Amino acid sequence: MNVDTCRAWMLRFSELIDAEADRLTALDAAIGDGDHGVNMRRGMRAAVAALGESPPETPGRVLVATGRALVAKTGGAAGPLYGTGFRRAGKALTDTEAASAAEVGAALVAMLAGIQELGQAVEGDKTMVDALAPAVSAFEASAGDGLSAAAQAAAKAAADGAVATVPLQARKGRASYLGERSIGHEDPGAASTALLLRALAEVTAES
Repeated sequence: MNVDTCRAWMLRFSELIDAEADRLTALDAAIGDGDHGVNMRRGMRAAVAALGESPPETPGRVLVATGRALVAKTGGAAGPLYGTGFRRAGKALTDTEAASAAEVGAALVAMLAGIQELGQAVEGDKTMVDALAPAVSAFEASAGDGLSAAAQAAAKAAADGAVATVPLQARKGRASYLGERSIGHEDPGAASTALLLRALAEVTAES
């Protein structure tokens, strides 16, 4: 993954968030504050603008810049969580100009670790971790087959993980206040995380 591919990943993620913002907000309205789609759209638009105004020179710096923009412009819990995840991933890549599949996998591991440290969530808590954790595992398992294959595997695992949050009772975040009433709804953070991995799969398939 070079800087152009990484920037394309963030651009595609922003496009998918734009396209799915209403759905994400509807999911959040059912079990949260009802602003996840709006917040993520604002944050990713700011990130894309920042990447255009001052183009980073490496993939890692693209991710760090994206994380900074999300922290600054995204409301709710999503800003700090995604912001931390992207910055951790970017720092894991250091100043590598062309990251291998294994290095991208390590960056995703760092992303997951940062999000879990901040949110204190594990799989089964009905959060974005339920999409990201299986995606990271799938990516690492397929990294030997190359970046595109690993990204495809991760995207499928993330999508499946998001759907698997529907029957869960939330144990973290605003949704946890609802108790059993949180059952039967897809977690919005898991849904947006699935879009992140879908974006990576689509971009690497094109490159």
